[in-house]
Formats: sequence, structure tokens, C-alpha cells
Amino acid sequence: MITQQLISSVIDYQQEYFLQKGTGIIRNIMPNVPIVNGFATIITGIRRCGKSTLLLQLLKEKFKEALFLNFEDPRLAGMETSDLARLSNEIIARGNKIIFFDEIQVINGWEIFVHQLLREDYLVFITGSNASLLSKELGTHLTGRHLTIELFPFSYSEFLKYETNEKGENSLADYLKKGGMPDFLRTGMGEYLNNLLDDILIRDIAIRHNIKDVNSLRQLCVFLLSNIGNTIAANKLSGMFGIKSSSTILDYFSYLQDAYLLEFIPMFDYSIKKQIRNPKKVYAIDLGIYRQNSLLFTDNSGHALENAIFLYLRQHNKEIYYYQQEGECDFVTLKRGKAEQLIQVCYELNDMNLQREISGLFHAMKFFDKKEGIIVTMSQTDTFTEEDRTIKVIPGYEFMSPNR
Repeated sequence: MITQQLISSVIDYQQEYFLQKGTGIIRNIMPNVPIVNGFATIITGIRRCGKSTLLLQLLKEKFKEALFLNFEDPRLAGMETSDLARLSNEIIARGNKIIFFDEIQVINGWEIFVHQLLREDYLVFITGSNASLLSKELGTHLTGRHLTIELFPFSYSEFLKYETNEKGENSLADYLKKGGMPDFLRTGMGEYLNNLLDDILIRDIAIRHNIKDVNSLRQLCVFLLSNIGNTIAANKLSGMFGIKSSSTILDYFSYLQDAYLLEFIPMFDYSIKKQIRNPKKVYAIDLGIYRQNSLLFTDNSGHALENAIFLYLRQHNKEIYYYQQEGECDFVTLKRGKAEQLIQVCYELNDMNLQREISGLFHAMKFFDKKEGIIVTMSQTDTFTEEDRTIKVIPGYEFMSPNR
């Protein structure tokens, strides 16, 4: 339990700090952030990817003023459900109808409180770093009253703006090494990404899911980061890292994905049961986190490029699969149940891999009856035609260009 005076002083302090922050580069999703009266706008994404900065950009572009409160402030550590009534009194006293709440899900009953604010015609924006916890609570009390959007670390195009660089092979190689976490790009301190990983594992996963063996969770996470672009099956990992049950492994997969550390994409199959049963491919949500925390013994630029292409696709598509039947294709994007794009990723096409990469993509094109497929490379450009189907070879920096 805390006093209204403490709530007021925390708001004043945070407000001053919040407004003094730089707005940075305008994020690509800014025009797509939903602003609708009667609906809470939910912005989710990995911790420290720039969600509060996005709120500041919204404030300065769309509104004259807003009330901002980050619930992870240590001074609010004792805040309980009953204290939300005092927060409500403080909001009323300040007379501001635009509310920005950061990480409000740490307070039990927050969704009921937000629902009441919406009924009283407040415009509410909420950020959070755990997709599942937010969605479960929203589904209970804010069904039909919220609009959700995801924020990711800097995309390649945002990376170019931040670094004031031009698209090309050199800047793409730089992006594959650094990733897109804003504070890491600002400081260049690798330890920051080590600490961030531990922070996410402890605060967003272990504490929230009552996991006592954090070391096993960390070992599993590092193993997965070290295997980006590879297929992973939970039953084959059971017994490793001190985790005996494959169901526990699957739970950890879910927690890591909900915290936006890793993503798992299924193999395409018209049977949902087969999709669930088959191994999934794993990707990191940020290449800097991957580089700084994985166990790398060889150059893994090919998988890093594949991961970068996945991140680009993930920011534009909800349905992403890999294809593996007669041949293999790295990515199949679907829209309304139909294949939209077929994409193969190969760092460099050469005599050793050309036939395999082309054959796998042509097999997928025939399976989905698509006339065009794409091979993304580091820097090569080419075209291959077989019967009436065409494969275009495109450099990664062109493929991820917004003007392509």
C-alpha cells in the first residue's frame, strides 16, 4: 500500500524525466499506431526496444500533453490493487485525459482499472514486455476494447537512419553484427546486452512464472540463440540443461517467445496436428543479443542474414512458415490462408549450393502454384527461369529496403 502523495511525486518526477528524453528517430510503425476513442492502445515488444520513446514521439506529434507513469519504478514496488483508487484520484485531480502507462501489468487488477478509464472517456496507451500476460488479462476484461501493435528493435531501414548510413553490403554487414537495440547502438557496450538478457530471463520469465532454476533456463536460451535458423524439437532437448520433461521445454519456449527474446516458426502443412508435431525453426528477435550471448565457434553470417530476413518478414507478416517436402524453402508467408511470398536465403550463391537452393525454391513454387520466388543474398543479383516460373536473386539490403 502506498500513499497518494507518493504516487503524485513519482508522476511528477517521471513526467519531468520523460519529457526531457530525446525522441530519437521516428519509428516506422508510428503512422500505424491505432488511436481510437473508447479503445486502449497496447504496444508490446522486447524490453528496452524503445516503447516509451515511441510514446514520447506520439505525445509530441499527436497531443499537447499526457500523463505518463512507469509502474516498474522501485518507489511503486509496494503498489497493490487497492492503490489504483488513489491513482484514479490523482488522474482526476490533474485533469488530463491522455494517459500513458508503461509496464502496468505488474499490478494485479490493472485491466479493470483501465476499463473504467475507457468508460470515462480517457484515451489510454499501454506498453508491456510480455505478450501473453497482456493478452490473457485483456481478453478477460477488455475484450473488444483494445487495439494491439508490436514494436521491435530497429529494422535495417531504421538502423540506417540511426547510423546515418546508406544501404549496401557494408551497412548490412554492420547490421548483422550490431542488431537494433537502441541503447546498445548508442553505447556500443556488449555487457549491456548480456545484462539485458539476464534482466529479461529473471524479471519477465523466472519471477512471473515462478521458475527457480534460472541457470537451466539461461542455458536453454543460450543454446537456442546459438542455433538460429536451425530446426528445434522439444523432445530431443529433454534431459539437457537439467530439464527432464519435454513439456517443460515447451513451456520455456513459450515464455521465451512471450518475452520477445526468440521466435519459433512451424513447418508448413495443411494439417495443424503435423504443424504442431514437426520441429520448429528458431530465430532471435535481435541480432545484437544473438551475437553477444550465443556460443559462436565459426562464422555464422549465413544464419545471421537468414535471421535478419526473418525479422523483416515478422514485422510485416503474422503467418510465417518454412517449407520442407521434396525440397526446402526458408520462408513461406501466408495471407488469408494463401501463400504470398516464397523466400530462400543464401549468403552467397556458388557452385556448391546453387542447385540445392534453386531446386528447393522451385519445388515450393510448384507446391504452392506460385510464378515467382526470391533468393535473398548478401550482395548478388540474378534471375533464373524454369518453365514459366521465375526466381529473382536480390541482395538483402535491397530486399529490406522500404522502397523496394
